[in-house]
Parts: sequence; structure tokens; C-alpha cells
Amino acid sequence: MTGKERRQQLLDVARALFAEKGFDGTSIEEIAHRAGVSKPVVYEHFGGKEGVYAVVVDREMRNLLDLVVSALSAGHPRDLLEQAARALLDYIDNNTDGFRVLVRDSPVASNSGTFSSLLNDIASQVEHILALQFSARGYDAKLAPLYSQALVGMVALTGQWWLEARKPKKEEVAAHLVNLAWNGLSHLEHKPRLSTK
Repeated sequence: MTGKERRQQLLDVARALFAEKGFDGTSIEEIAHRAGVSKPVVYEHFGGKEGVYAVVVDREMRNLLDLVVSALSAGHPRDLLEQAARALLDYIDNNTDGFRVLVRDSPVASNSGTFSSLLNDIASQVEHILALQFSARGYDAKLAPLYSQALVGMVALTGQWWLEARKPKKEEVAAHLVNLAWNGLSHLEHKPRLSTK
């Protein structure tokens, strides 16, 4: 095996272990054992467990962010919402271990951590799109950050739930997310107020 192939093998093994057991539950010994190498080989490539974990997380974050951002490239706002929901659900479906690594040790509500940082990056992209749409429709564009966080959070939390549930089918989940978000967005009040005090 070449050095590049060995490195990829170690990343694949580590990714599966981190998805299964989390960072704390995974050891260098286990990564080496599953890869059929000695511990020094893992240390040589990554310097330690933190190093291999950082590379796994960085790759997963980049993959997911690239998928979602490319889905937000063009089209009617409803189409963008649909494409973004599909992109996240496709990522979860096709990269289950990677998504588990991102969400396992990083609660969505925290201010730091891999998944919450990623959601903030995605929300930032959505915010720019919403600000333009809000301005074009006579809504206060300053509210775009609030709505982008709400939309991204709704899709992300549903994605975490669907990771385990896997029912209904991916396309149906995406359709329901779009239905809730779009029909809610299409009837926004300019000055919403709570009906109870």
C-alpha cells in the first residue's frame, strides 16, 4: 500500500470508529488494530487521535458544506429551499458515518463545536439569499439572520432525527420540510405579534 492509500485507509477506519463510539470511546490502538497496522503507523500519519479526528471532521464538514452551498446556487427561492433540504438528507443517506461523527459530540445548541459551526456557516449562506428576497418583497432584511437560523435549524434537527428513524422516505421528509418552511414563509406577516400575553 502506498503512503497515500494507507492514510486513506486509516481515515476510513477512524471515521467508522468515531461514528460508532465517538471521540472518547475510540483509541489509537483500535484504529491500528482494525486497519491491520501498528500504533506507530497511525502516529506517523496523524500524530495522534486528535490529529486523525481533526482530519475526519474537517473532511466531513467540507463535504457537507460544499453540497449545501452548491444547492443554494440558483433558482426560485422555493427551489433553493428544496435543493438545500435534499442536499442535507442526501449527505446523511450517503455519508451516514460522516454525519454521525459531526453530530455525535457536538450538540446543535452549543456555540462551538463541529456541527454547530457548520450550521452557522450554512446559515450565513442562507442569510444572504433571504436578505435579497426579503428586500425584494418589502420585508425587513435585518431579520434575515433570524430566519436563516430558524430554517437551517429546522432542517438540521429533522436530519438528525431522520438519521435514526429513516421513515418516511428521504424525498417525503424533504417535501414536508419544504411544505412547512415554504408555506410558512409565503404567508409571513410584516409585523408578527404573539396572540397571547
